Amino acid sequence: MRQRRLMNQINVVPYIDVMLVLLVIFMVTAPMIQSGSVDLPSVAKSAQTAASPLEVVVHADGSLGLRDHAEGGEEQAIEQAELIEIIHDAVAADPERAVVIAGDKKAQYEAVLKVMDTLQRQNVGRISLLVHSNGR
Repeated sequence: MRQRRLMNQINVVPYIDVMLVLLVIFMVTAPMIQSGSVDLPSVAKSAQTAASPLEVVVHADGSLGLRDHAEGGEEQAIEQAELIEIIHDAVAADPERAVVIAGDKKAQYEAVLKVMDTLQRQNVGRISLLVHSNGR
């Protein structure tokens, strides 16, 4: 009787066939996949703010300041509770008055979002973020 020798080679042809079939499937289905896109406004296209907005300044250390451009634009240091009262009174007097949030570039993003959330909870309709395009 003749002994059979073991084959120590791998037949790669079936693997290549499978890979080619997968490649064709991906090539056919790739154009059908919907990709989400977000159109973000650029700085040059940002809308102009109202003539006399209230500007809430978030400093790097988390402290808050308020500038009322209708009364000269001098910054006043305020606490969160005072901010809520002042903004609530100003929006009650003029619902179309805009509130602008100006965050220091070293301020934590969470502090700016916290101020924005507080303003939204007070039903402030027009909240904007201040963008400096002149390098300040």
